[in-house]
Amino acid sequence: MKIQYSAWSTHSVWCPRLIFSAYSMLLRSIVLTQALLLCMGVTLLHAKEGERVTVNAGPDTKTSPLSSSNKAPAQTGQFDHASKTNVVMICIDDLNDWVGFLGGHPETKTPHIDALAAKGVAFTNAHCAVPVCSPSRISIISGLHATTHGSYELGPSYTSIKRLDHAPTIHATFRQAGYQTLSGGKVLHHGFKNRLSKDVDIVLHGRHGGPRPKEPMNWNPRVWDYGPFPETDDQMDDMKLAHAAAQYLQQPSEKPFFMSVGFFRPHVPMYVPPRWFSMFDRASLTLPPAPPEDMADIPANFQNMNQIAPDHQKVKQSGQWRGFVQAYLASTAFVDHCVGTVIDALARGPHADNTLVVLWSDHGFHLGEKQHWAKRTLWEESTRVPLIFAGRGIPEGQTCSEPVSLIDLYPTLVERCTLSSKLELDGISLSPQLENAQTPRKHPAIISSFEGNHAVRSKEWRYIRYRDGSEELYDHRNDQNEFRNLAGIADYESIQKKLAGFLPIDAAPEVKSEASREINNTELKNRRRSSGPVAR
Repeated sequence: MKIQYSAWSTHSVWCPRLIFSAYSMLLRSIVLTQALLLCMGVTLLHAKEGERVTVNAGPDTKTSPLSSSNKAPAQTGQFDHASKTNVVMICIDDLNDWVGFLGGHPETKTPHIDALAAKGVAFTNAHCAVPVCSPSRISIISGLHATTHGSYELGPSYTSIKRLDHAPTIHATFRQAGYQTLSGGKVLHHGFKNRLSKDVDIVLHGRHGGPRPKEPMNWNPRVWDYGPFPETDDQMDDMKLAHAAAQYLQQPSEKPFFMSVGFFRPHVPMYVPPRWFSMFDRASLTLPPAPPEDMADIPANFQNMNQIAPDHQKVKQSGQWRGFVQAYLASTAFVDHCVGTVIDALARGPHADNTLVVLWSDHGFHLGEKQHWAKRTLWEESTRVPLIFAGRGIPEGQTCSEPVSLIDLYPTLVERCTLSSKLELDGISLSPQLENAQTPRKHPAIISSFEGNHAVRSKEWRYIRYRDGSEELYDHRNDQNEFRNLAGIADYESIQKKLAGFLPIDAAPEVKSEASREINNTELKNRRRSSGPVAR
């Protein structure tokens, strides 16, 4: 129970002796209880998987600091560094599995992200709740799946969704627990505005995507353009954000803190300075596997729903496929450098030994696989994301291949930081896997895209059922590229039925009006038809 102490006013009337005596006895009891807890410690009891988590107060029981030293945590102000765990949450936009520890592309260069993975627990089978920016991030920050809040498409903000009126952001939960909250860049798609503005104490850097050239360099419209621009890293907003976060992490803190750092790259337009492009030879780099015949056994209803992204055939015919891949690798290498700036500052600062770091991307990204570009699909390239926990209380060098969802972050962080809070969250804490990465999970990851379309990702299988009832099934033990759809084949009927049992029941309807739905938007379709390479 949390006890709040009130200061006595100098104008207060003296209490009767009986009340004063009782008050004195209560204070002695509190002091004795606190002393006993400090001597004995408090063990956090993990909920069994599948149960909602009720978090009990108490200090962390083991430490795995990011720094290599064994120095005692610095003591500053009233912040008890021995019992409170800081959080640095790094959010990356549109980063798929093209990072070294996930092996998504043979030529990717992500030394800082890979080093962080080596210092903690790397989840190799992590998936978003919705494969597009705003609903994915809303799901993470609220701890609620789209099937609960009803946003399956790009557009609605956190505060515009009525079902989230009483759902506190993870920032609000930490702030209520006495943490100082900081945020910068792109964390929520629409930022912390209106009633959410009070959830963040300090804005590290504004929500800016970065400088753009006056004219498109390689592709129209400009949103899908790419190229070596601007000249230096310091001109990039992601780099400015990294420096702002690093500066804070170098200073002592009066309170425990929850910091969220949201980097834009590799999100389009993929502009990064020339030195990052020069790391990858456009002529010889490896293109992702994208055989045209792969689509022969795919249901037709969902193949052409992604009206915003470029058409794959047009990209190939224009000779720009290699350019896009080079730009994505360059943008990924740049954002890795930004991550390294933050992590290096943390390791060299006073908070290295008492800070938990979590890194995630909001969803994956196609670069031609399955003849698709960008996101919004229910295939592996669109849903799989990097997810790493490292720092205080996390064992080093562990890899977990169990299926997890990004909505599991909220309950995990609340539990690992031992906040006294009762929350109704859809996610399931990852603490069992953080204690032992081989601990199995009973529930697969559920991904939704556009109302009525869902994927179930288990440790070895992906099952998809679309709104019209058509299905896909892939065996990831033998088909990591999801080339062969096994749905409807008698030999796989039992596993298909088992996975279908995890499909959402009574899912919330889409919050957007039918007229504004992306899947029916004629303007977006026309924009896609008119997109193409810049005329030379």
